[in-house]
Amino acid sequence: MSLTGKTLFITGASRGIGLAIALKAAADGANIAIAAKTSEPHPKLEGTIHTAAAAIEKAGGHALPLVVDVREEASVKAAIDETAARFGGIDIVVNNASAIQLTPVAQTDMRRYDLMMGINTRGTFMVSKYALPHLAKAANPHILTLSPPLDMAEKWFAPHTAYTMAKFGMSLVVLGLAGEQRGKIAVNALWPRTTIATAAIKNLLGGDAVMRMSRTPDILAEAAYRIFHKPKTFSGNFLIDDNFLSGEGVTDFDRYRVDPAQPLHLDFFVPDSMPPPPGVNLKAKA
Repeated sequence: MSLTGKTLFITGASRGIGLAIALKAAADGANIAIAAKTSEPHPKLEGTIHTAAAAIEKAGGHALPLVVDVREEASVKAAIDETAARFGGIDIVVNNASAIQLTPVAQTDMRRYDLMMGINTRGTFMVSKYALPHLAKAANPHILTLSPPLDMAEKWFAPHTAYTMAKFGMSLVVLGLAGEQRGKIAVNALWPRTTIATAAIKNLLGGDAVMRMSRTPDILAEAAYRIFHKPKTFSGNFLIDDNFLSGEGVTDFDRYRVDPAQPLHLDFFVPDSMPPPPGVNLKAKA
């Protein structure tokens, strides 16, 4: 398997999961467009599009750092067009950019509601929309969205209705677009079983304690890498990272644990009908 010469357009690729996916592809010599908002250092968030570009180049890839607000139509269209012009096309789009606020309806500010819907649902729709003409020219095009299976259970909505709507909105784009582009472009969703050690977890969802109970972004990078090598007929799937990797023959999941002495912290939105694969132990290692 190799992504040599392939061009990836990744939103939110300046850090975390997006950057991990970029670095995995960069090791093959892939071209990576880093579409993110952070061009100057942030006091609470590590990484900018420029530090990501340097890391991608060091890993063996070719980087194009782009300041992109996925809520702004002109910004998205210009970035996609520039990527295609620079690298001669686009093979893969990764919709990774996302905003989060875990509040019930009464405590959700409407500006924050609009932000989550604008970045998560609308951003995924718009990036995919403008990438379609370029993907249609690729040999084995893929759209991969970091969003959950559509498990319409009250327990996922009640604690944070707005956030769940925004994330499920991303998944609805996957569902519709997979059918629309069936046989032409692979469109899939990927979601982690456990929390992933990123700035969002550290700053918003439990600090260092939950970070130690998480897996590293590398598990999603490995899953994404393998998805990109599937034929374009592999489409319309809502994949949980370890279930998919287990089906690919991966058996060692402990290497992705931040701290094996800690039990793994389950992520939101993983359906009860999707239990861990054989060999995955969610408890602390003895």
